Amino acid sequence: MHIQEWLDTVPAVSVYLIVALVIGLESLGIPLPGEIILVSAALLSSQHDGVNPVVLGACATAGAVIGDSAGYAIGRKGGRPLLAKLGARFPKHFGAPQIAMAERSFEKWGMWAVFFGRFVALLRIFAGPLAGVLHMPYWKFLTANVLGGIAWAGGTTAVIYYVGVVAESWLKKFSWLGLVLAVLIGLTSLLVIKQRAKKAAAEAEAAAVPGAAEPAAATD
Repeated sequence: MHIQEWLDTVPAVSVYLIVALVIGLESLGIPLPGEIILVSAALLSSQHDGVNPVVLGACATAGAVIGDSAGYAIGRKGGRPLLAKLGARFPKHFGAPQIAMAERSFEKWGMWAVFFGRFVALLRIFAGPLAGVLHMPYWKFLTANVLGGIAWAGGTTAVIYYVGVVAESWLKKFSWLGLVLAVLIGLTSLLVIKQRAKKAAAEAEAAAVPGAAEPAAATD
C-alpha cells in the first residue's frame, strides 16, 4: 500500500486524542515522550489531509495546560513527600540532582521557569508539580502555563508542519522520501535543541557546586 493511502486510513480524532493524552500525562509529571509524539503528529498532518494542524496544535496546547494544572494541584497537596516518592520510583527523572536543578531554575526565574521550562524536557515534567510544592501563586503559574503551552505546542506544530509541507513539495514525485527527509530534519532539530538544553543544565549544575573549580587550583 502506498504510504499516502496508509496515512489516509488513520482517524484524525485518534491522532488528536493521543497527542493531548500523552502531552497531558507528561505535563502531569509522568516521564513520557510528549515532544516526540507532537513532532510525529505534526509531520503526519503535513502528509494527511484529514489531520488539521490547527486542531492538532489546539489539542496539544490543551493537553499541556490541563496536565500542568493537574500537576500543580497534586504537587501543592502532596508537598515534599511527593517528590521523595517520585525520586524513589523515577531516580533518573526525579533524583536529587534533577530536583535541585529545577529548584534553582524556579528560584532564579520564578513564574518564567514554568514558561521556559515547557521547552526543556526535564523542566517540562517538573514544572507543574514543583510549582505546586513551592506554593507558587496560582495566577502566576496559570499565566506562564497557558503562554508556555501555546508557544511550545503551537510553535512546534507550525514549524514541523511546514517542514513537512516544504519537503513534500520539493520531492512531490517521491512522497515517501519527502516524509523521511522531514522526519530526519525534525529529529535533528530536536536533538540539537535537547543537546543545548542538556549542556546548559550541566553548566548551571556545575556552577552551583561550591568550590567546583577550586580542587584543580589547589593541586598546583
